[in-house]
Amino acid sequence: MGWRGVLGFEYGIVQAPLGPDVSGPELVAAVANAGALGFLRAPDWESPDYLRQLIKKTRTLTDKPFGVGVVLAFPHEENIRVILEEKVAVLQVSWGECTEAFVLQAHQSGVKVVPQIGSFEEAKKAVEVGVDAIIVQGVEAGGHVIGQDGLITLLPRVVDLVGDRDIPVIAAGGIVDERGYVAALALGAQGVALGTRFVATEESNAHPIYKRKLVEMQKTEYTGVFGRARWPDAPHRVLKTPFFMDWRSLPSHENESNQPIIGRTVIHEVEKEVRRFGGTVPNATTTGDIESMAMYAGEGVCLINEIIPATQVIRRLVEGAQTLIQKEFA
Repeated sequence: MGWRGVLGFEYGIVQAPLGPDVSGPELVAAVANAGALGFLRAPDWESPDYLRQLIKKTRTLTDKPFGVGVVLAFPHEENIRVILEEKVAVLQVSWGECTEAFVLQAHQSGVKVVPQIGSFEEAKKAVEVGVDAIIVQGVEAGGHVIGQDGLITLLPRVVDLVGDRDIPVIAAGGIVDERGYVAALALGAQGVALGTRFVATEESNAHPIYKRKLVEMQKTEYTGVFGRARWPDAPHRVLKTPFFMDWRSLPSHENESNQPIIGRTVIHEVEKEVRRFGGTVPNATTTGDIESMAMYAGEGVCLINEIIPATQVIRRLVEGAQTLIQKEFA
């Protein structure tokens, strides 16, 4: 397997589902057309008709399979019903319980189930219920981080747990280039999932200022400052922007609910206000004080120095990994 592919895809590269709608049809289709696995991100509220349209739009841009990511901490039953009815290739789930009945229901619809986990205990449960692959997220990852273990220690433990079962293990957290890809392979992974690197692509729906910050800035911090009211007890890794550094010690009783409105945005065709300390990253529609909004990023952001097409990200990963393995480790 290795860089040659996972879950029937040409390459073992996964574009993580980027919330709230940063990984839209354009990005996911570009990833799919390049032979990798791209994930749309389902809305964090029930919107089955819209989600069906989103899936259909993606299918007008690619004839290759792709997936949809669902955060189980939010209402999701109707959205998942649509995903199964549309027979999307892969359903990625996180922040919730992935049960045996759930996996069986998906399999009956021909849909593969891939949970993202952040602990060894979560991985054990995933193996027991018969999932199709496991994404192991290290604390180095950007966005909401479900565990506190570093990838370099958690990943090989999960690989050993899986053993000879046909459950590919996919590494996530701080990986942005071929060196991280090969390191993950050396730790036993069969693929890698990248988030921040795909935010910083031409096809991503992130706001241009957010993309530029990913290139300009090098430091991140694991925090709980943003989105406390909307998504409590969900720590996250963000860029250490000037705004964040001014407010990083925000008292624990404070949250976005009583804060001033600093902008407006349209997310999955729904107009929303953006309050200070809200946990929503700026997408291409967002207006207002962009630099005071949450900007999620993994530790590998320090290795990103340009905005490039998604196809180029994938090509560099694959060709770079092949070269590195052949020249340095053959």
